[in-house]
Amino acid sequence: MRNHKKLLQFLRPDPAVAATSEDGCSPLPSPTTTSGSASTSATASPSPYVASPWVNLPGLGAGAALTAGAADETGLLGSFVKEDGHVYSLAAAGDLLYTGTDSKNVRVWRDRREFAGFQCGSGLVKAIVVAGDGRIYTGHQDGKIRVWRASADDPAVHKRVGSLPKLGDFLRSSVRPSHYIETRRRHSSVWLRHFDAVSCLSLDADAGLLYSGSWDRTFKVWRVSDSRCLESVRAHDDAVNTVAAAGFDALAFTGSADGTVKVWRREDGKGGATRHVMERVLRKGESAVTAIAVAAEARVVYVASSDGAVTHWQWRRGADRESAPRNGGALRGHKMAVLSLAVAGRVVVSGSADRTISVWRRDEGADHSRLAVLSGHTGPVKCVAMDEEESVDADGHRRWVVYSGSLDGSVKVWRVSDAPGAMTARTPAHVWKGTPSPLGAWTPYRAPERS
Repeated sequence: MRNHKKLLQFLRPDPAVAATSEDGCSPLPSPTTTSGSASTSATASPSPYVASPWVNLPGLGAGAALTAGAADETGLLGSFVKEDGHVYSLAAAGDLLYTGTDSKNVRVWRDRREFAGFQCGSGLVKAIVVAGDGRIYTGHQDGKIRVWRASADDPAVHKRVGSLPKLGDFLRSSVRPSHYIETRRRHSSVWLRHFDAVSCLSLDADAGLLYSGSWDRTFKVWRVSDSRCLESVRAHDDAVNTVAAAGFDALAFTGSADGTVKVWRREDGKGGATRHVMERVLRKGESAVTAIAVAAEARVVYVASSDGAVTHWQWRRGADRESAPRNGGALRGHKMAVLSLAVAGRVVVSGSADRTISVWRRDEGADHSRLAVLSGHTGPVKCVAMDEEESVDADGHRRWVVYSGSLDGSVKVWRVSDAPGAMTARTPAHVWKGTPSPLGAWTPYRAPERS
């Protein structure tokens, strides 16, 4: 998604709008404008939470706007600072930014302030994806996937419109003994539903599928059109930390705390059914796999791990299924575990437990240039998202907007430019390799049990 208006929205004041919630979900307090705002929505009622730290955005207030000369430079544009709660997930869609925390809230940001919000009954928000039709999918600690949609009459009002699996499907399966699987000793669960935390979500828009990964060691495949669970795959020997739809060749990738990355190929059956077959184990190692991001146009897959490296592979166009992808080596820009990845065009962003964000640009072959190291968080960077601006500066340099969420409770908005002065380092890899790099060359980093 490319939207040059996205960055500008964060720098322009806009009236706040009250938010409500239904279907058993509690509404969040309606945000209000501060005294420095130009106007206030006529429908927004006064709120006792005017002093909330979410309302004021350091760095985006008066006097903090970028000057014309500095507008093209790499740096921090602003922060959303919260006094309590860790930021575990975020997603950017158009001029809106969605953030999920361990307070069970999903907050929606627009025009440098809180625009709306909704709250689930239980389960911290570990993953968020936004579909093209406006539906918002959230994955939770309690093993549930909830579906939300903004009201057509008032976009600030979000309502829960369903959950995965649908209640009817779950009830029909629960009366069939054959639909139960063993989850742990002397316990069983209906195969339709995750019985542990939903750690990750990935949307394959072209195929109309949603992938969910869980600490229960499985990934599930959901058909977006009718919210039906098509498949549940026992994928790994430990928690599934990340899942990513490739966007090419009907492939999907899963990464686990067991140190492996597996490649799955989708085979379509009758009536829209799917069957995912493991094509290869892309990576084996002692360090946990924490994130996967795919540059679909370039057919490059980036894998983050707890040893601080980001390894990448490329699938060649027109190659047969038996051909192994080419390994391009590892990007090493962090001293601790890499926890999050995002890709837009030729640029990849990695967030780390070392509290920094590295921004890389893919050049010719397997070469990558590091455009910037972004520092400012005081806790591990748990999630990142990014988008490329459609406009370029006067010298033809391209720019990107990067969003980062941290366990320090803040979300930061950055601008990155590919101007020559922004480059700080180049990776040593010069060509794609036909075989994976030897794992013995990696420096293990002991990761937490689950990400």
